[in-house]
Amino acid sequence: MEDLVINEQVFIPSGELDIQFARSGGPGGQNVNKVNSKATLCWNVATSTALYPTTMVRLKALAASRITEDGILQITSQVHREQSRNIQACRERLRGLILEAMRPPTIRKPTRPTAGSKRRRVENKKIQSQKKQGRTGSWE
Repeated sequence: MEDLVINEQVFIPSGELDIQFARSGGPGGQNVNKVNSKATLCWNVATSTALYPTTMVRLKALAASRITEDGILQITSQVHREQSRNIQACRERLRGLILEAMRPPTIRKPTRPTAGSKRRRVENKKIQSQKKQGRTGSWE
């Protein structure tokens, strides 16, 4: 297997990636019962040095449900009938996950309400107050 290239600067060596196969679930008849086409891609995130520490932290938060207690990220695919296509699907999912983790989070810029929105808010409060004031009084 070849290295997984994420972008020009980042790649995961093929020695860090492990692939396991199993029988796919669901309908499919004889093909499902005979062929180990389900692929599980395992990557030890805890010991890998392929990513920057900040990217690694974001990846761990992003894929927390897919990481085992030992720090191994598992990605499975059983969509296709061939092992090779399922392996490729797993590799693409891992690549997409890492690319998403590499994107820095957008920082929210605090804004202030406009003068018009303040005015509308106060006017609506006055209208609501007048409605409620009109409900008070005697019912005689």
